[in-house]
Amino acid sequence: MAGAPSCVRERRMTPGRLRLVDVGLAGLDGAVCATLVVGDEPVLVDPGPSTSLPRLEEGARAMGLPLDDVRHLCLTHVHLDHAGAAGHLVDRYPKLTVHLHVDGAPHLVDPTRLVASTRRTFGEAHDRLWGDVRPIPSHRIRVWRPGDRGPLPWFRALATPGHAGHHLSYLDEVDGTLAAGDALGILFHDEGPVHPATPPPGVDLGAWLRTLAEIRVVGPERAVWTHFGLHADPRARSRELDTTLRRLHGRVVAALEAGTADADAEAFDGESREAQRPFRGDDVDRYFDAFSPATDYAGLRRFVEKNPGWIAPPDPESP
Repeated sequence: MAGAPSCVRERRMTPGRLRLVDVGLAGLDGAVCATLVVGDEPVLVDPGPSTSLPRLEEGARAMGLPLDDVRHLCLTHVHLDHAGAAGHLVDRYPKLTVHLHVDGAPHLVDPTRLVASTRRTFGEAHDRLWGDVRPIPSHRIRVWRPGDRGPLPWFRALATPGHAGHHLSYLDEVDGTLAAGDALGILFHDEGPVHPATPPPGVDLGAWLRTLAEIRVVGPERAVWTHFGLHADPRARSRELDTTLRRLHGRVVAALEAGTADADAEAFDGESREAQRPFRGDDVDRYFDAFSPATDYAGLRRFVEKNPGWIAPPDPESP
């Protein structure tokens, strides 16, 4: 990841309307990117955590779109790696309106429970990774409800639950790019594998498989993964993630039945790191120390334990 600043590299690889800013999570490049969409009403999607605000603001200025000009902040979901900076941005930029799923809005108006949940997951690393979270006045929020199109005529919100029940993705209908958040998992490199982003507590595997099928129906030309970057062929990646989630579910079920789930979670963590190492190099461990594959295993384990006997529906596209 050495070389030119990430925000400059990303600008060269993106279409004319799109700007990606590597927000440099905890000094780590290639972990979290924010998306800027240029137009008459500029949009920012998923600003990242409050600890990364200086990199976000610097990157936006470098790309010719200072955040003073942005009018719409669209959040895929309220997890702090995506939305933690939202309250700070609302305080700094009085013309900014926040858009998100109606079920996520209460957690930003009063983030007490959200922060407590995140602290349970990340422990002592919480403050270093995510910083403080500021509440957002309700009048600065415009909620999306099922059946709505929003938030803008050309920027369509799509319900994409699975990673979280309130997860949305946003389709830029001008150029066919989907701001996917975590709906398509984690992808670092065009030739690398998709990693499932399945941390507790909100994973719903049935909803996620339906989301992936619906993304294929919508048919975006390309997608932005918050973790990380712009990649082609989201249809193929949605198929890959579908297969990966089904296999991980079966693996967790078998490990629980055998009484080996704790050891299997540790094995999954190591396997996931090695699968991504050719595409991230030496910083793969720094990334996965922040976003642990063992935690993703725990999310699937929680789903299995809450839904005993759940069987994945047949894959309608399998031969």
